Amino acid sequence: MNLNNETILKTGDWIKGKSVDGELVIGYIESLTILNEIVKVNVITSDNKATIGKTIQMRNKNVKKMPDSKVINKEQISFLIDLALSTGDEDWFNELSSQLNSMRELVNGIK
Repeated sequence: MNLNNETILKTGDWIKGKSVDGELVIGYIESLTILNEIVKVNVITSDNKATIGKTIQMRNKNVKKMPDSKVINKEQISFLIDLALSTGDEDWFNELSSQLNSMRELVNGIK
């Protein structure tokens, strides 16, 4: 789905935006409806604590895709592993765990 700035949104993308009630929302896209220009977002954090952990509908013009993170250290990977666990994203968890194990093997190989 195209966004105002021509970014293509897809399921799983991390977004930030304003809800219908004007609250700041950060979460990831669970599904999209191109015809109605609606995205269903699993809310990870928000000004409205009651929406955290819930799925809400937002207009695609009110959301912006967040840039992909560039993980560079063990602490960041550990934090993201916790986030993957809390969101139930098994594929992401496995990918991050593999990265962490690769870092550990590299460090152990240097010793």
